[in-house]
Amino acid sequence: MQQPVFRAIADPTRRSIMSLLAEGEQSLGAIASHYEISRPAVSKHLKILEQGGLVHVRSHGRERLHTLQPDALKSVAEWLSFFAPFWDDKLDNLKRAVEADDE
Repeated sequence: MQQPVFRAIADPTRRSIMSLLAEGEQSLGAIASHYEISRPAVSKHLKILEQGGLVHVRSHGRERLHTLQPDALKSVAEWLSFFAPFWDDKLDNLKRAVEADDE
């Protein structure tokens, strides 16, 4: 299990940043403009995403551009897939209970 990946996705702001980066490469300023937190705070979130392997940073002149690396989420998907049968059972039970109430 990749702990840095789970730490990175644990925060709603970081998940939101990942959604922004899914649209394409962006600078810190462009990312920070979407939030009511300071640029240094956004930078810290980006650093955690980078440590988790979810964001790649490259320099372009004086700018640092951030790109989403979604392959890092494979370990999360694999871990979650283990629990899918549990959810399927719960949803099946719920469906049966709802259908029984309709009769």
